Amino acid sequence: MKHVIIAGFNGALSTAITGVIDILSLTGVSWQLIMDEPPARKFKVWIASPDGLSVKCINHVGIDAHMSFEQVMQSELLLDDLIAIIVPTIGSPIEHTLAKNPQMKTFITWGFDHQLMIAGNCTGNFFLAESGVLDGRRATTHWGYKDIFEARYPQVDLRADQLITVDDNLYCAGGGLAWFDLGIYIIEKELGYDVALQTAKAFVIDYRRESQLSYSLSRLAQNHHDALIADVQTYFEDHYSQPQDLDEISAKFNVSKRTLIRRFKAALSVTPYTYLQRVRIEASQKLLTETKYAPEKVVQMVGYEDMSSFRRLFKQHTGLTLSVYRSRFAKRL
Repeated sequence: MKHVIIAGFNGALSTAITGVIDILSLTGVSWQLIMDEPPARKFKVWIASPDGLSVKCINHVGIDAHMSFEQVMQSELLLDDLIAIIVPTIGSPIEHTLAKNPQMKTFITWGFDHQLMIAGNCTGNFFLAESGVLDGRRATTHWGYKDIFEARYPQVDLRADQLITVDDNLYCAGGGLAWFDLGIYIIEKELGYDVALQTAKAFVIDYRRESQLSYSLSRLAQNHHDALIADVQTYFEDHYSQPQDLDEISAKFNVSKRTLIRRFKAALSVTPYTYLQRVRIEASQKLLTETKYAPEKVVQMVGYEDMSSFRRLFKQHTGLTLSVYRSRFAKRL
Protein backbone atom coordinates (compact mmCIF):
# COMPACT_ATOMS: atom_id res chain seq x y z
CA MET A 1 0.00 0.00 0.00
CA LYS A 2 1.24 3.48 -0.90
CA HIS A 3 1.61 5.98 1.95
CA VAL A 4 0.93 9.71 1.74
CA ILE A 5 1.59 12.42 4.33
CA ILE A 6 -0.56 15.53 4.58
CA ALA A 7 1.46 18.31 6.22
CA GLY A 8 -1.05 19.95 8.56
CA PHE A 9 -0.67 23.35 10.19
CA ASN A 10 -2.81 25.84 12.09
CA GLY A 11 -4.85 28.01 9.74
CA ALA A 12 -5.13 25.45 6.95
CA LEU A 13 -8.31 25.01 4.90
CA SER A 14 -9.92 21.94 6.45
CA THR A 15 -11.41 20.54 3.23
CA ALA A 16 -7.96 20.62 1.61
CA ILE A 17 -6.98 18.10 4.28
CA THR A 18 -10.12 16.00 4.73
CA GLY A 19 -11.04 16.05 1.03
CA VAL A 20 -7.69 14.66 -0.05
CA ILE A 21 -7.91 12.03 2.71
CA ASP A 22 -11.32 10.93 1.40
CA ILE A 23 -10.28 10.74 -2.26
CA LEU A 24 -7.06 8.85 -1.66
CA SER A 25 -8.32 6.62 1.15
CA LEU A 26 -11.31 5.53 -0.92
CA THR A 27 -9.37 4.90 -4.11
CA GLY A 28 -9.97 1.26 -4.92
CA VAL A 29 -13.00 1.24 -2.65
CA SER A 30 -15.80 3.62 -3.74
CA TRP A 31 -15.94 2.56 -7.40
CA GLN A 32 -15.65 -1.09 -6.47
CA LEU A 33 -18.55 -0.88 -4.04
CA ILE A 34 -20.70 0.85 -6.65
CA MET A 35 -19.82 -1.86 -9.18
CA ASP A 36 -20.30 -4.65 -6.62
CA GLU A 37 -16.65 -5.62 -6.84
CA PRO A 38 -14.25 -6.53 -4.00
CA PRO A 39 -12.70 -3.31 -2.63
CA ALA A 40 -8.92 -3.03 -2.55
CA ARG A 41 -7.63 0.05 -0.78
CA LYS A 42 -4.64 1.67 -2.51
CA PHE A 43 -3.45 4.48 -0.22
CA LYS A 44 -2.84 4.98 3.47
CA VAL A 45 -3.03 8.68 4.35
CA TRP A 46 -1.38 10.14 7.44
CA ILE A 47 -1.58 13.62 8.92
CA ALA A 48 1.63 15.08 10.30
CA SER A 49 1.98 18.42 12.06
CA PRO A 50 5.03 20.40 13.19
CA ASP A 51 4.77 19.12 16.78
CA GLY A 52 2.57 16.05 16.34
CA LEU A 53 -0.38 17.80 17.98
CA SER A 54 -3.77 18.52 16.43
CA VAL A 55 -4.11 21.45 14.04
CA LYS A 56 -6.80 24.10 14.17
CA CYS A 57 -8.08 24.95 10.72
CA ILE A 58 -9.27 28.37 9.56
CA ASN A 59 -12.91 27.40 10.24
CA HIS A 60 -11.93 26.41 13.83
CA VAL A 61 -12.29 22.70 13.09
CA GLY A 62 -9.60 20.71 14.90
CA ILE A 63 -7.93 17.79 13.14
CA ASP A 64 -5.78 15.30 15.00
CA ALA A 65 -2.30 14.50 13.72
CA HIS A 66 -0.86 11.00 13.64
CA MET A 67 2.72 12.13 14.11
CA SER A 68 5.14 15.06 13.96
CA PHE A 69 7.30 16.08 11.02
CA GLU A 70 10.34 14.87 12.94
CA GLN A 71 8.79 11.43 13.49
CA VAL A 72 8.11 11.10 9.76
CA MET A 73 11.70 11.99 8.92
CA GLN A 74 13.05 9.45 11.43
CA SER A 75 10.71 6.60 10.48
CA GLU A 76 12.59 4.23 8.18
CA LEU A 77 9.60 1.85 8.12
CA LEU A 78 7.24 4.57 6.89
CA LEU A 79 9.76 5.92 4.42
CA ASP A 80 9.93 2.57 2.62
CA ASP A 81 6.33 3.04 1.39
CA LEU A 82 6.03 6.83 1.47
CA ILE A 83 5.43 8.38 -1.95
CA ALA A 84 4.22 11.92 -1.31
CA ILE A 85 3.91 14.92 0.98
CA ILE A 86 0.85 17.07 0.33
CA VAL A 87 0.67 20.66 1.57
CA PRO A 88 -2.92 21.94 1.92
CA THR A 89 -4.28 25.43 1.34
CA ILE A 90 -3.34 28.29 3.64
CA GLY A 91 -6.62 29.73 4.89
CA SER A 92 -5.32 32.30 7.37
CA PRO A 93 -3.18 35.35 6.45
CA ILE A 94 -0.36 34.02 4.31
CA GLU A 95 2.65 35.93 5.66
CA HIS A 96 1.61 35.24 9.25
CA THR A 97 1.17 31.52 8.52
CA LEU A 98 4.52 31.24 6.77
CA ALA A 99 6.26 32.95 9.69
CA LYS A 100 4.55 30.70 12.25
CA ASN A 101 5.55 27.44 10.52
CA PRO A 102 9.31 27.42 9.89
CA GLN A 103 9.31 23.61 10.32
CA MET A 104 7.41 23.30 7.05
CA LYS A 105 10.44 24.51 5.09
CA THR A 106 12.65 21.81 6.62
CA PHE A 107 10.02 19.11 6.07
CA ILE A 108 9.43 20.00 2.41
CA THR A 109 13.17 20.18 1.71
CA TRP A 110 13.65 16.78 3.36
CA GLY A 111 10.91 15.25 1.22
CA PHE A 112 12.31 16.80 -1.94
CA ASP A 113 15.80 15.52 -1.13
CA HIS A 114 14.35 12.02 -0.65
CA GLN A 115 12.72 12.26 -4.10
CA LEU A 116 9.19 12.13 -2.76
CA MET A 117 6.37 13.75 -4.65
CA ILE A 118 5.87 17.22 -3.13
CA ALA A 119 2.36 18.44 -3.89
CA GLY A 120 0.89 21.79 -2.89
CA ASN A 121 -2.65 23.04 -3.22
CA CYS A 122 -3.69 26.64 -3.83
CA THR A 123 -1.91 29.02 -1.42
CA GLY A 124 -0.17 26.00 0.12
CA ASN A 125 2.26 26.44 -2.77
CA PHE A 126 3.64 29.47 -0.94
CA PHE A 127 5.21 26.96 1.46
CA LEU A 128 6.86 25.15 -1.45
CA ALA A 129 8.21 28.41 -2.83
CA GLU A 130 9.33 29.51 0.63
CA SER A 131 11.39 26.33 0.98
CA GLY A 132 13.20 27.07 -2.28
CA VAL A 133 12.26 23.85 -4.08
CA LEU A 134 10.32 25.78 -6.74
CA ASP A 135 13.21 28.03 -7.74
CA GLY A 136 13.53 27.94 -11.53
CA ARG A 137 10.56 25.57 -11.80
CA ARG A 138 6.96 25.76 -12.99
CA ALA A 139 4.25 26.30 -10.41
CA THR A 140 0.72 27.58 -9.99
CA THR A 141 -1.37 28.94 -7.14
CA HIS A 142 -4.78 30.54 -6.60
CA TRP A 143 -5.34 33.07 -9.38
CA GLY A 144 -6.24 35.72 -6.79
CA TYR A 145 -2.76 35.58 -5.26
CA LYS A 146 -0.81 35.67 -8.51
CA ASP A 147 0.63 39.17 -7.97
CA ILE A 148 1.66 38.50 -4.37
CA PHE A 149 3.28 35.20 -5.32
CA GLU A 150 5.21 36.70 -8.24
CA ALA A 151 6.45 39.61 -6.14
CA ARG A 152 7.58 37.36 -3.29
CA TYR A 153 9.09 34.59 -5.45
CA PRO A 154 10.32 36.12 -8.73
CA GLN A 155 12.60 33.12 -9.27
CA VAL A 156 9.59 30.78 -9.68
CA ASP A 157 8.11 30.24 -13.16
CA LEU A 158 4.51 30.92 -12.13
CA ARG A 159 1.77 29.70 -14.50
CA ALA A 160 -1.28 31.03 -12.65
CA ASP A 161 -3.61 30.24 -15.56
CA GLN A 162 -2.97 26.52 -15.14
CA LEU A 163 -4.91 24.34 -12.74
CA ILE A 164 -2.11 21.78 -12.34
CA THR A 165 1.61 22.16 -12.98
CA VAL A 166 4.16 19.36 -12.86
CA ASP A 167 7.90 19.89 -12.80
CA ASP A 168 9.93 16.79 -11.94
CA ASN A 169 8.53 15.58 -8.58
CA LEU A 170 6.85 18.91 -7.77
CA TYR A 171 3.08 19.10 -8.24
CA CYS A 172 1.14 22.33 -7.75
CA ALA A 173 -2.64 22.78 -7.93
CA GLY A 174 -4.48 26.05 -8.41
CA GLY A 175 -7.16 27.73 -6.37
CA GLY A 176 -9.63 26.62 -3.77
CA LEU A 177 -11.11 23.18 -4.41
CA ALA A 178 -8.39 22.20 -6.88
CA TRP A 179 -7.33 19.71 -4.20
CA PHE A 180 -9.64 17.18 -5.83
CA ASP A 181 -7.91 17.72 -9.18
CA LEU A 182 -4.61 17.23 -7.38
CA GLY A 183 -5.87 14.05 -5.74
CA ILE A 184 -7.05 12.59 -9.04
CA TYR A 185 -3.77 13.58 -10.68
CA ILE A 186 -1.80 11.74 -8.00
CA ILE A 187 -3.99 8.66 -8.49
CA GLU A 188 -3.38 8.70 -12.24
CA LYS A 189 0.36 9.05 -11.78
CA GLU A 190 0.60 6.23 -9.26
CA LEU A 191 -2.11 3.83 -10.44
CA GLY A 192 -2.93 4.77 -14.01
CA TYR A 193 -5.67 6.41 -16.03
CA ASP A 194 -8.37 3.78 -15.48
CA VAL A 195 -8.22 3.93 -11.68
CA ALA A 196 -8.15 7.74 -11.75
CA LEU A 197 -11.19 7.86 -14.03
CA GLN A 198 -13.07 5.37 -11.85
CA THR A 199 -12.37 7.46 -8.76
CA ALA A 200 -13.43 10.66 -10.49
CA LYS A 201 -16.71 9.03 -11.55
CA ALA A 202 -17.33 7.69 -8.05
CA PHE A 203 -16.85 11.17 -6.58
CA VAL A 204 -18.72 12.87 -9.49
CA ILE A 205 -15.70 15.03 -10.35
CA ASP A 206 -14.92 16.65 -13.71
CA TYR A 207 -11.81 14.82 -14.82
CA ARG A 208 -8.73 16.54 -16.24
CA ARG A 209 -9.72 20.16 -15.89
CA GLU A 210 -6.74 22.10 -17.22
CA SER A 211 -7.24 25.81 -16.56
CA GLN A 212 -8.46 28.17 -13.84
CA LEU A 213 -8.78 31.07 -16.28
CA SER A 214 -12.57 30.78 -16.29
CA TYR A 215 -12.65 31.42 -12.54
CA SER A 216 -10.30 34.40 -12.46
CA LEU A 217 -11.16 38.07 -12.59
CA SER A 218 -9.44 40.42 -14.98
CA ARG A 219 -8.45 42.87 -12.20
CA LEU A 220 -9.59 45.83 -14.29
CA ALA A 221 -9.64 48.16 -11.29
CA GLN A 222 -5.90 47.98 -10.59
CA ASN A 223 -4.83 50.80 -8.26
CA HIS A 224 -2.87 53.70 -9.71
CA HIS A 225 -2.70 57.48 -9.31
CA ASP A 226 -3.09 58.73 -12.87
CA ALA A 227 -6.32 60.75 -13.03
CA LEU A 228 -6.25 60.86 -16.83
CA ILE A 229 -6.08 57.10 -17.15
CA ALA A 230 -8.85 56.71 -14.55
CA ASP A 231 -11.05 58.96 -16.71
CA VAL A 232 -10.24 56.94 -19.85
CA GLN A 233 -11.03 53.72 -17.98
CA THR A 234 -14.41 55.11 -17.00
CA TYR A 235 -15.04 56.16 -20.60
CA PHE A 236 -14.22 52.67 -21.88
CA GLU A 237 -16.42 51.04 -19.27
CA ASP A 238 -19.34 53.29 -20.23
CA HIS A 239 -18.89 53.05 -24.01
CA TYR A 240 -17.36 49.60 -24.65
CA SER A 241 -20.20 48.61 -26.98
CA GLN A 242 -19.34 51.43 -29.41
CA PRO A 243 -16.50 51.48 -31.97
CA GLN A 244 -13.41 53.07 -30.45
CA ASP A 245 -10.53 54.83 -32.19
CA LEU A 246 -7.41 55.76 -30.23
CA ASP A 247 -6.83 58.93 -32.24
CA GLU A 248 -10.33 60.16 -31.41
CA ILE A 249 -10.01 59.14 -27.76
CA SER A 250 -6.65 60.89 -27.46
CA ALA A 251 -8.15 64.07 -28.93
CA LYS A 252 -11.14 63.79 -26.58
CA PHE A 253 -8.82 63.78 -23.57
CA ASN A 254 -6.42 66.39 -25.01
CA VAL A 255 -3.33 64.18 -25.20
CA SER A 256 -1.39 62.63 -28.03
CA LYS A 257 -1.98 59.01 -28.95
CA ARG A 258 1.61 58.23 -28.00
CA THR A 259 1.18 59.84 -24.56
CA LEU A 260 -2.06 57.98 -23.95
CA ILE A 261 -0.46 54.62 -24.71
CA ARG A 262 2.62 55.41 -22.61
CA ARG A 263 0.61 56.49 -19.56
CA PHE A 264 -1.78 53.55 -19.91
CA LYS A 265 1.14 51.12 -19.86
CA ALA A 266 2.69 52.90 -16.87
CA ALA A 267 -0.56 52.81 -14.88
CA LEU A 268 -2.00 49.43 -15.85
CA SER A 269 0.80 47.54 -17.62
CA VAL A 270 -1.39 47.12 -20.73
CA THR A 271 -2.24 49.18 -23.80
CA PRO A 272 -5.58 51.04 -24.04
CA TYR A 273 -6.84 48.57 -26.64
CA THR A 274 -5.94 45.55 -24.47
CA TYR A 275 -7.80 47.16 -21.58
CA LEU A 276 -10.84 47.73 -23.81
CA GLN A 277 -10.73 44.06 -24.85
CA ARG A 278 -10.80 43.01 -21.19
CA VAL A 279 -13.74 45.30 -20.48
CA ARG A 280 -15.63 43.73 -23.37
CA ILE A 281 -14.79 40.21 -22.25
CA GLU A 282 -15.98 40.94 -18.72
CA ALA A 283 -19.18 42.46 -20.11
CA SER A 284 -19.75 39.38 -22.26
CA GLN A 285 -19.24 37.11 -19.22
CA LYS A 286 -21.91 39.05 -17.36
CA LEU A 287 -24.33 38.86 -20.29
CA LEU A 288 -23.72 35.13 -20.79
CA THR A 289 -24.41 34.33 -17.13
CA GLU A 290 -27.29 36.75 -16.50
CA THR A 291 -29.28 36.76 -19.77
CA LYS A 292 -30.55 34.35 -22.39
CA TYR A 293 -29.22 36.28 -25.38
CA ALA A 294 -27.67 34.08 -28.05
CA PRO A 295 -23.85 34.17 -28.08
CA GLU A 296 -23.91 35.99 -31.44
CA LYS A 297 -26.09 38.72 -29.92
CA VAL A 298 -23.83 38.97 -26.86
CA VAL A 299 -20.80 39.49 -29.09
CA GLN A 300 -22.58 42.30 -30.94
CA MET A 301 -23.67 43.90 -27.67
CA VAL A 302 -20.09 44.21 -26.43
CA GLY A 303 -18.91 45.94 -29.58
CA TYR A 304 -17.62 43.16 -31.84
CA GLU A 305 -18.78 42.36 -35.36
CA ASP A 306 -16.30 39.57 -36.06
CA MET A 307 -17.75 36.58 -34.23
CA SER A 308 -14.83 34.24 -34.90
CA SER A 309 -12.29 36.82 -33.69
CA PHE A 310 -14.15 37.36 -30.42
CA ARG A 311 -14.58 33.62 -29.88
CA ARG A 312 -10.80 33.18 -30.07
CA LEU A 313 -10.21 36.14 -27.76
CA PHE A 314 -12.78 34.89 -25.24
CA LYS A 315 -11.29 31.41 -25.09
CA GLN A 316 -7.79 32.83 -24.78
CA HIS A 317 -8.81 34.78 -21.68
CA THR A 318 -11.22 32.34 -20.03
CA GLY A 319 -10.10 28.94 -21.25
CA LEU A 320 -13.66 28.16 -22.36
CA THR A 321 -15.90 28.68 -25.36
CA LEU A 322 -18.85 31.06 -25.03
CA SER A 323 -21.38 28.23 -24.81
CA VAL A 324 -19.39 26.20 -22.30
CA TYR A 325 -18.85 29.29 -20.13
CA ARG A 326 -22.60 29.92 -20.09
CA SER A 327 -23.47 26.31 -19.27
CA ARG A 328 -20.98 26.28 -16.38
CA PHE A 329 -21.68 29.66 -14.78
CA ALA A 330 -25.13 30.82 -15.87
CA LYS A 331 -27.70 31.75 -13.26
CA ARG A 332 -30.64 29.41 -12.98
CA LEU A 333 -33.07 31.70 -14.83
